[in-house]
Amino acid sequence: MPSKPVMVNTTGYLPLNYRQSKGFVVRIPFEKLAWSTCLLPLSSFVFCVIWSLLYNFDDSTFTHCKVPNFLPSISAAIGNYRTQRFVWGTAIAVHAGPRFLFTSMYRQYYKDILSNGAQTLASVACFLNVVENVALIGLTFIPSAYNYAIHEKCFMTFMLTSELYMVLTCVLLTRYRAQPPSNVESKSLRLKYQLLAINMVSFALAGYFFIRHNLYCEPGVYSLFALCEYVVVLTNMAFHMTASWDFHGRQITIDQYGLDIS
Repeated sequence: MPSKPVMVNTTGYLPLNYRQSKGFVVRIPFEKLAWSTCLLPLSSFVFCVIWSLLYNFDDSTFTHCKVPNFLPSISAAIGNYRTQRFVWGTAIAVHAGPRFLFTSMYRQYYKDILSNGAQTLASVACFLNVVENVALIGLTFIPSAYNYAIHEKCFMTFMLTSELYMVLTCVLLTRYRAQPPSNVESKSLRLKYQLLAINMVSFALAGYFFIRHNLYCEPGVYSLFALCEYVVVLTNMAFHMTASWDFHGRQITIDQYGLDIS
């Protein structure tokens, strides 16, 4: 029985499947990366709040009004104590790289699914996302106890850009799509709207309770502000987590040639 002829590549070009068949290759499903990236700040945030309640309760809930409170603010929980600063800072540092990668992926995603007239707004949305991430890094590594002025500016920038980014993302994916969404993308968009609504209501309530606390110094009101603040941050995390549905089925490949998304 004659043997099967061996094909020899004499063109000098690598075959299309060479990247998948040679050398060191790591493939990461995007859904797993998105969930892991979201769980890093989520788990560290929960840890910092619980740890502050257990070991720094009196100090972390203290305010200038000197009235009883039952929850610490986010700034106190993540930035005023060494253990919490280390845990939160580590999580934010590790999760920052994938966040920048997701922004790059969204820029290409918008080019693929949005009309040409929406590309400028898409670029603005991606820019807001980058600034939000940078501001989060800034307020994490410059605690209010060290430099209140810079921390406050980073916090305000983070809140402003995160709110604008969420609103603009929902508008883009609702009004400017050039092709109908898949079922998974529709699910993602519905969840984005729900999270945006909860986020904005919580943000308004946080402002109300903060002003009321400073005006009347009522017991527990600052803790209500802190609780609303928690919801704002948690819904922001969940909003970014919806990327796992927007890029459903994608995987990230890392090998000796670099990084590839398919």
